[in-house]
Amino acid sequence: MSDKIVKGLNITKEYNGVPVVKNIDFWVKKNQFLTILGPSGCGKTTTLRMIAGFETPTTGQLFFEGKDITNTPPYMRQINTVFQKYALFPHMNIYENIAFGLRINKLNEKEIASKVSKMLELVNLSGFEKRSIHSLSGGQQQRIAIARALVNEPKVLLLDEPLGALDLKLRKEMQIELKNMQRELGITFVYVTHDQEEALTMSDKIIIMNHGEIQQIGSPTDIYNEPENAFVADFIGESNILEGIMIRDYLVQFAERDFTCVDKGFGDNTPIEVVIRPEDIKLVAPEEGLLKGIVKSVVFKGVHYEMLVKEADRTWMIHSTTMEQEGTHVGLMLTPDDIHIMSKEG
Repeated sequence: MSDKIVKGLNITKEYNGVPVVKNIDFWVKKNQFLTILGPSGCGKTTTLRMIAGFETPTTGQLFFEGKDITNTPPYMRQINTVFQKYALFPHMNIYENIAFGLRINKLNEKEIASKVSKMLELVNLSGFEKRSIHSLSGGQQQRIAIARALVNEPKVLLLDEPLGALDLKLRKEMQIELKNMQRELGITFVYVTHDQEEALTMSDKIIIMNHGEIQQIGSPTDIYNEPENAFVADFIGESNILEGIMIRDYLVQFAERDFTCVDKGFGDNTPIEVVIRPEDIKLVAPEEGLLKGIVKSVVFKGVHYEMLVKEADRTWMIHSTTMEQEGTHVGLMLTPDDIHIMSKEG
């Protein structure tokens, strides 16, 4: 039996003849934390809503454990959703909010009490049963929304930017809690966000979307270290992106000189794009550098300094834990592993 619990084939969604999701293919493994990442309007929430059953694809098919669910209504799918606006019932206390779906499924009161208690323990809110929704902080409300979704024991939990309303510190704490929760429960999470750091922190696999199309699918490490196009390179973290020529396997030309690299398979004398992450560039004495420049600006970012270095007619962004003063002449050192090659778009 396949370990792919959700699968989409040739999925397109149009509104009034305008496609917002364009012929995408994807799949999610059982017990995987998958994040759909992209800017606002890229089609990620529409994709999530099609998995949930709130939207029906214009064309294409959706499968759940190998069964076609393209036209299956939401209540018949073993899938639950947590929204950014938690949609908790304000007239019910916490216990009744979590118990709501269990009552619809006509479970007996003893079983409902046991399951609600287990969920409250899971989200670290034991003893809050009789509290009103209005008495909770944003983070606590978010946990109750998750508990309500999980109490029915779905095989897949969909989360649509559930941390978006929280402050930065609480959001980071909840990222860790959500990942730990997913591991403990052993169920599949499909998570939508536009926050790159959130995706890199939590995910086993990331789907990056733009303009309704999938740009890249891979692990956080693969996507960060080996972006497939300029959009991915620019969207995931900071990047220096330059045009270059792949002279042959393992040899590339950019910034008016040749560099050894680790990439192959692009052909000989092929126009390409080069990605170099700011943290991969080492600042050395001018005579030791492969390239030479002058520090034009320095900004302290908390864990590192961000420096802009003018080299020829280019400006390089460099992240380092040590600072060079503005106006300092420096050398730029790169190793073959620091250079990432992408096919040239267009």
